[in-house]
Amino acid sequence: MADTHLVIDVVDNGGQWTHREWRMLRYLGVDTKILSNTTPLSEFREVDGLILSGGAARVGLTGELGNCAEYLNLDVPILGICAGHQFMADFYGGNSAEAPKPEFGEAKITLVEGGGKLFQNTPSAQMVWESHNDEVANIPPGFKITAYSESCQVQAMENDEATRFGLQFHPEVDHSEYGQQIFSNFVKLCKSAKKQI
Repeated sequence: MADTHLVIDVVDNGGQWTHREWRMLRYLGVDTKILSNTTPLSEFREVDGLILSGGAARVGLTGELGNCAEYLNLDVPILGICAGHQFMADFYGGNSAEAPKPEFGEAKITLVEGGGKLFQNTPSAQMVWESHNDEVANIPPGFKITAYSESCQVQAMENDEATRFGLQFHPEVDHSEYGQQIFSNFVKLCKSAKKQI
């Protein structure tokens, strides 16, 4: 049964599919809103999780993404997608850069040791949807790579506490075979974290 008391908001970093992330959370029974990435943290409602959406920003070149640095100080699970993933890596001490081989369209990813908590109940190889010029070049300390593709070594990462997750691909797009399961796993992680408070 859906838990209508679970609040997971989506930070809009200018991505073309931000509404799909919001819609996926709604479908899973989550109370969710889309917030501009310029929203002051003081104006946030109490959230149980947060998604940093993708966007047109070239994080690998500029290192900037609105107020996302402030948001990463929240003590809730956070999922970064595409630009959000790259910014998260930079924020915690890794770095992103221009991709040697930018990816657009379908790609096959392979999970590393089961892919961690975000990829539970999904197969070790799966098709996903890509749209990026930049990528994470080095993961931050305290993170591990949970998925890779032929042309991108950090398709997904997770921190040791399983509270920060990054995806280079777009799970909210229909072409990502197990995107709904990935979102469902994130919702479960947020529920679990809420119970521990």
